[in-house]
Amino acid sequence: MSEQMVSVSRVIKASPEAIFGVLADPARHADIDGSGMVQKVRGDGARLELGAKFGMDMKMGPVPYKISSTVVEFEENELIAWAHFGKHRWRYELEATEVDGTPATNVTETFDWSTARIPKAIELAGYPKKHPVNMEATLVRLAALFEA
Repeated sequence: MSEQMVSVSRVIKASPEAIFGVLADPARHADIDGSGMVQKVRGDGARLELGAKFGMDMKMGPVPYKISSTVVEFEENELIAWAHFGKHRWRYELEATEVDGTPATNVTETFDWSTARIPKAIELAGYPKKHPVNMEATLVRLAALFEA
């Protein structure tokens, strides 16, 4: 793994197809966001595919803002990643597995700033240390959609 990536993983008792369905639906991103920053999708919220562009209403503390992202990696039911103007990426990788004979998925979320326009700015802002806690919370929220 690159020195400019941080990842967290969690096994979720759901199929890769079901989980990917949530990740590929930008209208569901606010439901799973563990940072509290994603507010809602802007526009039609069409299902994501490689090259798709989508917008989000965001909020950092009390400050609202808007962001547009583009899907830059895509393999149906296995991998999806998007980047915005800063070019750093949010990536989800899904690997089918089982838990006690029940279909499950190992989900890995990665914050990858190796592709960032100014990677040093990402580091100086402390995001590589701050994001894993939010990413863990995102995977907890994602799991809660499928696990009773």
